[in-house]
Amino acid sequence: MLKVGALTTAIKPSAKEGEIVASLENVTKIFGGTVAVSDVTIDLRAGEVLALLGENGAGKSTCVKLLAGVYRPDGGTVRIGGDPTRFSSPLEAQHAGVAVMHQHPGLFPDLSIAENLFIGQTGAKWKIDYGAMETEARRLFRMVGLDADVTLPLGRLRTSEQQLVEVARALSLDARVLIMDEPTAALSQREVERLFSVVNDLRKHGVAMMFVGHRMDEIYRIADRITVLRDGQLVGTQPTSELSRERAIQMMVGRTLDGLYPRHSAAPGDVILKVDNLTLGESFEDVSFELRAGEILGFGGLVGSGRTEIARVLFGIDRATSGTVTIDGRAVDFGSPNEAMKHGIAYVSEDRLGQSLVMDFSILNNASLTVLDDATQAGMMSRAKELGLAKPFLDRLSLRFRSYDQPVSSLSGGNQQKVVLSKWLATKPRVLILDEPTQGIDVQSKAGVHQMMADLASQGMAIILISSELPELLGMADRLIVLREGHVSARFDRSEATQEKIIEAATDAVVERTEGMLVVKATGPEARNGPHHERKPFWQSLLARREFGLAAAILAVVVPISFLNIRMLSGANLTALAMDAGLLVIVALAQMLVLVTRSIDLSVAAIIGLAAYGAASTLHSHPEIGVVGAVLLACGIGTVAGLVNGLIITYGRIPAIVVTLGTMSIFRGLNSLWAGGTQVSADQVPQSWLDMTSASILGIPAILIIAVVTLLAVAYVLRYTTVGRELYAIGSNPEGARLIGIPAGPRVLLAFAAAGLLAGFDGALWASRYATVDARVAYGFELTVIAAVVVGGVAVRGGSGTVLGVAAGSLMLLVINNGLTLVRVDPLWLQGVYGLVILAAIAIDAFVARRAAHGGAR
Repeated sequence: MLKVGALTTAIKPSAKEGEIVASLENVTKIFGGTVAVSDVTIDLRAGEVLALLGENGAGKSTCVKLLAGVYRPDGGTVRIGGDPTRFSSPLEAQHAGVAVMHQHPGLFPDLSIAENLFIGQTGAKWKIDYGAMETEARRLFRMVGLDADVTLPLGRLRTSEQQLVEVARALSLDARVLIMDEPTAALSQREVERLFSVVNDLRKHGVAMMFVGHRMDEIYRIADRITVLRDGQLVGTQPTSELSRERAIQMMVGRTLDGLYPRHSAAPGDVILKVDNLTLGESFEDVSFELRAGEILGFGGLVGSGRTEIARVLFGIDRATSGTVTIDGRAVDFGSPNEAMKHGIAYVSEDRLGQSLVMDFSILNNASLTVLDDATQAGMMSRAKELGLAKPFLDRLSLRFRSYDQPVSSLSGGNQQKVVLSKWLATKPRVLILDEPTQGIDVQSKAGVHQMMADLASQGMAIILISSELPELLGMADRLIVLREGHVSARFDRSEATQEKIIEAATDAVVERTEGMLVVKATGPEARNGPHHERKPFWQSLLARREFGLAAAILAVVVPISFLNIRMLSGANLTALAMDAGLLVIVALAQMLVLVTRSIDLSVAAIIGLAAYGAASTLHSHPEIGVVGAVLLACGIGTVAGLVNGLIITYGRIPAIVVTLGTMSIFRGLNSLWAGGTQVSADQVPQSWLDMTSASILGIPAILIIAVVTLLAVAYVLRYTTVGRELYAIGSNPEGARLIGIPAGPRVLLAFAAAGLLAGFDGALWASRYATVDARVAYGFELTVIAAVVVGGVAVRGGSGTVLGVAAGSLMLLVINNGLTLVRVDPLWLQGVYGLVILAAIAIDAFVARRAAHGGAR
């Protein structure tokens, strides 16, 4: 593992300073006829940082992914250590010593913070050492300045903190080459300083580094050489000391660029928005300010200081604890973003991928999302109206695209941001809140955004600008408010604000200028530790678990029904419940395996039926195969069916819901043909076959013991093996899994095969439990299975869920059904009441979990 900073380092200089460690030699990459890069040559040298500059779409990320093994060149050569290399996956690049901090972190919000550092790096393991992994994670986080509970899900971290996790992940590799693709886009000044200290240490140890960025101050501070790309072609490479900033910008855009921070001419008008003593829990407290028409008000401060949280309250996403917000002198209290929009407020979030864009939608659909009511004609969407609403703003921002119908995911980061801005401008707001509007976009795009802001302010629009780039705040804002730890620490007019004053107000740190660059000197424990996350007490963590809520919901059903009918708790009823629960839990686990990968299997019940009849009828015809042979046959039938599903889905690239809906009918049809209208009854199979599930061990039904053993086995695989954790990673972030080299296709295929195996095994148990078997076994059972899994907390979107939750969800459904039967609900009403009770039970579960989470937050 890589260890730097104040700790010892395992890196041994593998090359002399200045020696070429990695290179792209005359590489060309083409996507569907579009040339991304053409004949580009880049050298990375030991102990040196090469900055790669260019506009969005110039080919920078393509070069990064060629070196990282994500793409393979269509022409030219990738060399590592002078030897030509053709990586077949990002994993091969990692093994060759290439570490990458990707522009959009390839991280997994549903996995723990510690797991995100090492997922995909450990190879195939049957026992993950979580203790060692978490210890190493804490050490790496101390290096990058992140103080967080490494056992928490990554999704609880802020965007900037997740970027620090990406930095730590790259450092966890024994890297000869470190590629940083926009690593500082979401980082505060202090976090940037921490990163640069790590980079300087790596430089001393002979690591060759590439730094891709748009902030010229950072480029000229950290880089030894600068390479510029334009339109996929190499413009040139020069030592940083010999290339002026003006010349670098001219090389990027092909012309001189004036007016990066244009001034607007409007004099501030009437007060539009007034905030008095606004407070939101521990996020911020007693914040007051006024915003006038034609004014740009800047919010400065570290990430986590309360800037974004204030914006979320103003836009109605969160509700303030206390304080008042007035618009045009009238107090308002927005309960939703829709109410804020009706009052003329628009909010451009800092997280354009997660909160601002629907990546599979077209450019036009995204750009018109905020004005759908105005884009309809006779209740139907009108393309002409959509274009009329969106096109002026897209044209104004000079969007680079092929067609309005192309997916927004195909655009570069800068052009995606332009779509986000145009979407909100289409609402014609009076107050525009911009949260990091130029994060991750190129110099020319920034200039366009800044000019747009100046034009809008000149026309009387009131703008709040939240930015971590001090030059942007100083260049664009008329007034500045600086926040620290949720409190306003300083206020400045444009004439009196300086970078030093803002940093000192935001951090209470000492600021120095070193060789013309601002450097923050860490002082005190806050400076050393960075963002802090307290670990919740065990009891709060327990109460926040979904399983606790499900247990409370089960009790809410069992207790009243037991009073109405004592048979609910009778031995016979509990035994029957246990046997039914055993069957449901096993097939629910099968469904869980595919759901965590962001797939679904609608054919599980059909597989149960096919395996049940196949095993029972074969045992009747050939009793010599015995019980073991019949069980193995059922498992084989299920595995083959699961493999058929998986192969079509992974290699045919057809959605799982479509494939399994089709195979469900096919498997049912095969079962009907096999049965031919006949059935296998209890007197046609050996007694040992029936005893397999009807027997008891110490009073516990054998089928329940089998289910518990199966549950523990699946739990172990999903929790402690690398394959199990990779299944979660694929569901949590499929693109991120691909970026770090997880073989998503084979893993999803394995999940479907395992699901088929469990369904087939369940079919054998079903045939033993119910004795009489025909072609209609488990007919319609797939809906109960899906309900049990979803109620148990497995997300349909993939990436999360526990086997304990699945067991609890299965038990809850059975308890509800059993209880309603015992209190003699009319069969005609049973399904309706069943559904209502499920909703009530889920509501109790959600309420308990929400109260626990809020209690933990306090």
